[in-house]
Amino acid sequence: MPKSTITYWNPLDMANNSHWQPIESLEGIAEELTLSIDEETGEYTRLTRFNPGADTMASGGKSHVYPEEIFIVSGRLYDQAFDMWLETGHYASRPPGEVHGPFKTDVGCVVLEVSFPGRTQ
Repeated sequence: MPKSTITYWNPLDMANNSHWQPIESLEGIAEELTLSIDEETGEYTRLTRFNPGADTMASGGKSHVYPEEIFIVSGRLYDQAFDMWLETGHYASRPPGEVHGPFKTDVGCVVLEVSFPGRTQ
C-alpha cells in the first residue's frame, strides 16, 4: 500500500492546531503531526514542533535502525550530538544508527521528518 495522501492544506495555520498531538514522554515540550504514512512499511512524513524553551537533554541522544531525512522548517534547534544550532533551512539525511540529540531550542522549532522504518539496511 502506498503512503496516504491528502489535498492541499496548511498544517502550520493556527486553525489546524487541533491536529497536533503531544509526543509521548515530551508532553508540554514537543508535538507531532503525521502528514503521510504507509501502514505496511511504516514509512512516514511528519512535522515535529518544539515549543520555545524545549529541552530534551534529560532524555539523552537517540538513534534508530532506519534512515531518515530532516529539514528545519522554522526556528532553530540545538543538536548536542553535533554541537550545532540547526537554523531554518538546515537539512540532513541520517543513515541508520546515527546518534542525534538531545535537543533544545530557545525560540521554538518546526522540523519536517521523512522516516523509512521499513529500510533497515
